[in-house]
Amino acid sequence: MPSQPSPVSAFLRARRSLVQPEDIGLPRTANRRVEGLRREEVASRAGISPEYYLRLEQGKDQQPSDQVIAALGRALLLDADALDYLRRIARPRPLLRRPAAPLPGIDENVAHLIEQWADSPAFVIDRNQDVVTANLLARVLGGGAFEPGRNLVLSIFSIPKQDRLPDWETTARSAVAALRYYSDPADLRLQRIVGVLSANSSDFRRIWARHDARSQSSGTGLSYVEPFGWVEFRWQSLVVPRNSGYVATIMFGDPGSPAAAAIEHLSAGPRVVPSSGTESTDRTLAESVDPKGVRSGPRRFI
Repeated sequence: MPSQPSPVSAFLRARRSLVQPEDIGLPRTANRRVEGLRREEVASRAGISPEYYLRLEQGKDQQPSDQVIAALGRALLLDADALDYLRRIARPRPLLRRPAAPLPGIDENVAHLIEQWADSPAFVIDRNQDVVTANLLARVLGGGAFEPGRNLVLSIFSIPKQDRLPDWETTARSAVAALRYYSDPADLRLQRIVGVLSANSSDFRRIWARHDARSQSSGTGLSYVEPFGWVEFRWQSLVVPRNSGYVATIMFGDPGSPAAAAIEHLSAGPRVVPSSGTESTDRTLAESVDPKGVRSGPRRFI
């Protein structure tokens, strides 16, 4: 009988299904039925026995060596972030057997700095992508999505399908990958977020099942700004020193760009945070997700 599924076994099965034979130079035969690679193909590429790899996927061996982890990373075409995540879940600490300790409060100086940052939208999130603090520009630009207490992943999946932009899927995958990468599997808050979204969103279930794990350091995102319409902003994330688990994100635009003009416009005008269609906080998941489905949220996202 298979052993109890482990984070390592679930990760390996999911990532194996995403690698196609063509990706590693193997022919696709007509009678091929498996989705992705076969177990023996992964084992061969990793230089380990098929029997040992089967034990890993069955959860019978949950602590592979560093050499095996590196070999599996090459076999499954893992990037640096995914390989780092595999190393972490393959080295379970006794702490993971009980609920994770809550994060310490963010340093007051950091909170004050963000709140008084006047030239660019700025906000801080924790490892579960809960917004901890945000300046007024971010709150205005996000239409309420960056209000302290809101959760970015919940906000993204609260957008009705008819209101989603073409790159919603990319944004959602990136947010879910970051949630998995930064969070602690033993964190009860994470478990509640995943549980409620899994119960209410088929899109979340599909994306979460990929087991993508990736950090977020920089990128671009769209936000709706009157009278400019949809504007593409650049963003850069910075780890908050001495506050492990917190990340500060600054949104900006290149000089002369529509994003820079939009920020200047928002800075000069009355700063009233528009309604997002939901309450401005997300203190409990019940306030964020309707039993019949995910509530509608802001038509803008990062």
